[in-house]
Amino acid sequence: MSPESAAPDPSTRPGAPEARAWILIRYIGQPLGEVIPLPPDGLDIGRSAECGLCLPEPEVSRRHARLEPVPGGATVSLRDLGSTNGLYVNGRRAEAEPGPVALHPGDVLRVGAHAFKLKRLDLLDRQYQQESGAHGTLDGLTGVGSRAAVLAQLEAHFELARRHQRPLAVILADLDGLEQINIGHGPEAGDRVIQAFGGHLARRLRVSDPVGRLGGEEFLAILPETSAALALNAAEDLRAALAGHPVDAGEGSVLHATCSLGVADLKPSDTSGGALLARADAALHRAKAEGRNRVAQAP
Repeated sequence: MSPESAAPDPSTRPGAPEARAWILIRYIGQPLGEVIPLPPDGLDIGRSAECGLCLPEPEVSRRHARLEPVPGGATVSLRDLGSTNGLYVNGRRAEAEPGPVALHPGDVLRVGAHAFKLKRLDLLDRQYQQESGAHGTLDGLTGVGSRAAVLAQLEAHFELARRHQRPLAVILADLDGLEQINIGHGPEAGDRVIQAFGGHLARRLRVSDPVGRLGGEEFLAILPETSAALALNAAEDLRAALAGHPVDAGEGSVLHATCSLGVADLKPSDTSGGALLARADAALHRAKAEGRNRVAQAP
């Protein structure tokens, strides 16, 4: 028996949150099986860093397409944003005119070398899809990528950016004073701070930006098609988000946590993803040495 038939749809209760959500499942491309939530206000797809779903490949236009859920409906609107190579739905090219194309659950959208299956799932189905599709690739505490997964993605994005001479940046973040929080408030409070920062990473970066926890209080975010200036802005946004939102430590107490971040963008001298990460690490150490709760950029 499905969750839908076992109980009334929670979305029918007054004031209840939306129980069903549109998602894209990466059908062709890496990471295979990735679940990409479709925001209620829509999602831009393209090569540009400004797109919510960034596909940094030459055959993808800077602003390729836009998806928007139809309010109160059972479809998603797909609009071609003037792409060079067009869009394909279920293997057929979708015409840019006279207007948007209506997508239904199960339709497959292809953009460049990537394909995504559109599904509409209730919350239980969505959780299962995320857990089964990303088995072994998620950090158990925060839900962001695991160390192995994000480091593998770093090397893959490094090779892609270097081959096509495209921009790439990384953000290395470390929570300030977590050991003191664990000593003063207990390890559960420290875990709450780690979870809170993982939530900021998931909400404030693009869905196409791989994010992972390297261990302890250290996190890595990979930003394809992103200049140093845009990466600095993103890092500052993350810093301000954690500093500006006290963390509930339980039993009525709150913690004011901060983080330090190092930013590095791809240079011709970088010979591997590890070299890029090492420069971000040096910048992170400088941010710590200069007083913490700040962002530093690698030269």
